Amino acid sequence: MKKSGHPVYQDVLFIDSSTGYKFVCGSTLQPKEKEVYGGKEYPVYRLPVSSASHPFFTGSKQFVDSEGRLDKFVKRYAKKIEKKIENPPAEVDKKKGKKKEKAT
Repeated sequence: MKKSGHPVYQDVLFIDSSTGYKFVCGSTLQPKEKEVYGGKEYPVYRLPVSSASHPFFTGSKQFVDSEGRLDKFVKRYAKKIEKKIENPPAEVDKKKGKKKEKAT
């Protein structure tokens, strides 16, 4: 059996970025960031959502989003919408399958 076939299994410190909740769990993740927790140094992986912040587990009605996922989405697609408004696609003649030029 190959020795490099499986990733290294190690304890990793998971941090919920919306609540700051921390827990250690075994994983094959290889994060570069490290942090001391409970007197021992662990590699750190930051989670956007965990059981400490998800509405299903907390019983709250509101979802806490500290990473601004909605803002990132709006910014990304606002650029695409602006490009479409500036350069509308040419119309296609359904009978011939060719693009029509718009008369101005």
